[in-house]
Amino acid sequence: MYEKILMAFDGSETSRLALAEALRVAQVTGGRLCVAHVIDVVAPFGMGLTYVPVQLLAAYREEAKKQLDAACAEAKAAGVKCETELLEVAGITQSVADCLQACASRFGAQLVVLGTHGRRGARRAFLGSVAEAFVREADCPVLLVRGEPA
Repeated sequence: MYEKILMAFDGSETSRLALAEALRVAQVTGGRLCVAHVIDVVAPFGMGLTYVPVQLLAAYREEAKKQLDAACAEAKAAGVKCETELLEVAGITQSVADCLQACASRFGAQLVVLGTHGRRGARRAFLGSVAEAFVREADCPVLLVRGEPA
């Protein structure tokens, strides 16, 4: 039961809460954790951007790697086997949720743990919900961990 658990981690307080929950589940089930971070350079810059400076992308990757390493260290300290995945959105036709779906399939995830920011109204309409988009297409159970309402 839940031998392979995928969790999305972006360093936010909400994803930290989700990591803690994923670790609790992994400890109880003896599961292995895959912590994934998705870099989305399309969303912050909009659809008109055709070039992302190499230095900016390198900085995003470096910061993501630090976050993944910290999450993996936390998992190992909790006695949970852990691996990491650094993913990148591949253009305007792919979303963060799509990247996570592909990762879940590759990993063979039996459970996916996601933080949800609890956005409502216009903020949700403009910013969207990765968790909501992921749940709509999920092939396995998804555990949503709520953060503070924004």
